[in-house]
Amino acid sequence: MTSSSSLTNQREHLFRRLALLTVITIYLLILAGGIVRSTGSGMGCPDWPRCFGRWIPPTEVSQLPLNYQEIYGAKLKGEVEFNPVKTWIEYVNRLLGAFAGLLVFALLLVSIPYLKSDKRVFYWSFISFVLIGLNGWLGSRVVATELAPYLVTLHMLLAILVVFALLYVMAISYTGRVHVEPISKKKRVINQILLWAMVLSVVQVLIGTQVRESIDEVIQRIGYSERYRWMDSLDFRFYIHRSFSLVILVFHVAVIYQLRKHATTKGLLSQLITALMIMVVVEILTGIILAYFAVPAAAQPIHLTLAIIILGLQFIALLVLNANQLLRNRAVQQPIYSKL
Repeated sequence: MTSSSSLTNQREHLFRRLALLTVITIYLLILAGGIVRSTGSGMGCPDWPRCFGRWIPPTEVSQLPLNYQEIYGAKLKGEVEFNPVKTWIEYVNRLLGAFAGLLVFALLLVSIPYLKSDKRVFYWSFISFVLIGLNGWLGSRVVATELAPYLVTLHMLLAILVVFALLYVMAISYTGRVHVEPISKKKRVINQILLWAMVLSVVQVLIGTQVRESIDEVIQRIGYSERYRWMDSLDFRFYIHRSFSLVILVFHVAVIYQLRKHATTKGLLSQLITALMIMVVVEILTGIILAYFAVPAAAQPIHLTLAIIILGLQFIALLVLNANQLLRNRAVQQPIYSKL
């Protein structure tokens, strides 16, 4: 017969695995959203939740009504010709969004037993569910308003909040299992630098969305055929975005310096900060590729996804650094994620 403690451990193990899968799926959804943006597929499905009035979109124009141009032309931003590639890129993005929503709902159901042991797990699972539902609705408004820039930006910000909520609920489910290397002093300084790095990174993402909007404006003026001229035609927002990346790099170098100077041993926090530094450098490299190689479409979603990964790592690092306060860490038993 299975003991109650063994059953509890199995449920907790299931929750952690499901939480990790959900976080990974959300990042894949962000990547898919970047692909939609970079390929101009946002209106590939001119209606919502269906696509050209169908639950499974067409693959060729013969599957559409003869007057589809008249029916959907107003929503296609001048693209009167059906483009199956853009249609299916947008449709796959929607499917992934629906799958992510189902995962968060499943996570909420699996979190119910935590009401007896740690109510925060259930409450934050519920918050995650509300946030992803709200973002799904916001996605429908993005389509309805034909990609209104302010809604596209808000859609991205809400996705970041979903990531933070899921990372937090996953972290608190590890209460008592987080091993953090001791820091002799300057913990407050490290906290402040790391927090500022995260705030500046959020600002950088927002500036990046502004740069993407300015690229759209340039495309409208000079067209896709002049791709090599896009970057030269951008306004001051691009130069702020480019220079800001160096500021963020300096903050992460400062965090690594302080951590190596004051941490008595190397542990999870050191690993997180090192991973952060690598991600920041790779992010800057993808930015260089975008700036000097005519904005290749493949690099754009990677650039965006890396930015959100950086924010996620920063958030986890802050949680780990302040585990006693934010996670109620009462015991040091084993490294986080050791039983995934």
